Amino acid sequence: MPPAYVKPYVKRGKNDATDAEAICEAVTRPNMRFVPVKSADQQAVLMLHRTRALLIRQQTMLANAFRAHLAEFGIVVAQGIRHVRILIEQVFGEDIIDLPALARIALRPRAAQLMELRLQIRMIEKELLAWHRTS
Repeated sequence: MPPAYVKPYVKRGKNDATDAEAICEAVTRPNMRFVPVKSADQQAVLMLHRTRALLIRQQTMLANAFRAHLAEFGIVVAQGIRHVRILIEQVFGEDIIDLPALARIALRPRAAQLMELRLQIRMIEKELLAWHRTS
């Protein structure tokens, strides 16, 4: 049952004993509604969504760190992951940006992590799209 339905029956404080007492009281009420139990497939899809959200947060953190490191050298780029990808191509590609060799060494793992995260996000998005098409 939803916690909001139990809250009115909590008499004092918040601990396991009072919560259990409130749940027992709420269950005995005739107009109490219960939350349906999710199937294993529903839980799996929700897990995919949460995993994707986590990977996107990590990607944002890495992109911001990459931008911040380059900002130390006066190289500024607009916010957004696509701008960071262009910046990565410029830093490690043919368009040579004037950076010390040690800075490139420090940035290489972050760039690799960003690219790997993007691949993982795409894989999960494909799975979600396939699931949505069957649903």
